[in-house]
Amino acid sequence: MNFTRTTAYKLTAIIIALSIGYAATAHTQIFRSLFFKNSSRIKAIIFDMDGTIIDTDHLWKAANRPILDQHAPHLLDNEKDAMIDSFKHLTFYELWKIMQDHCVTEMTIEEIAQQNRRHVQALYRIKGISVIPKFYDFHDKVVQAGLKTAIATSSEQDTVDIILEMVPLKNCFGDHIYNVDHVNKAYKPSPDVYLHAAKMLGVQPTDCIAIEDSSSGIKAAKAAGMYCIGINTGKNKAVLAQADEIVDCFSEIDVEKLLNIKN
Repeated sequence: MNFTRTTAYKLTAIIIALSIGYAATAHTQIFRSLFFKNSSRIKAIIFDMDGTIIDTDHLWKAANRPILDQHAPHLLDNEKDAMIDSFKHLTFYELWKIMQDHCVTEMTIEEIAQQNRRHVQALYRIKGISVIPKFYDFHDKVVQAGLKTAIATSSEQDTVDIILEMVPLKNCFGDHIYNVDHVNKAYKPSPDVYLHAAKMLGVQPTDCIAIEDSSSGIKAAKAAGMYCIGINTGKNKAVLAQADEIVDCFSEIDVEKLLNIKN
């Protein structure tokens, strides 16, 4: 009788322990699903701005024409057009240097840059700024997947301020909108602005994905140690050749697949 009673006690204890164990396991799984949605290597996506989030490349090109008209009157219209078309493949410094070389007026690169920014800022207000198709939908999916997001742009603070007046990007990124003035005007392809964005997000650069539309931006992201997606908003995939993958639209990017990328 004592053996039977003792055995019953032991069996009851085992059943209770197993029940508690299963409950704890289920509780842990629920807790992890609620509070640790993103257990992947990738922790953040950092976006370029002009040409990636907002459709402004045509305005930047147009903003160079008045400078050439005023300071390089010896150039024919088709020569100016060809020069401006080539700027898409260049860094800001490189295109400003080309313009400096062709201007009959003696100008510093900084003076050309200031005129360029002034013209583009005026065009923003006159022409307006549109957002690249499907960006908002993609950003929503990224946030739902538990990833952090930021902007890393080669634009300067005064230009960014005008953009933020016209496009509600702070609704997506809050204060995580970083530009070259945050990194002592280290323009892409320098990786500084990407490294700064990752630092401010509190993640390692190798745990980030960058999305870019230009060759200099892709070089910057890769130099920062990030996986880079080239988005072909400029309709020229050759420019994006150094990206890890190329898409034509945000809708082509599979967020679940991104979570499994091993950079």
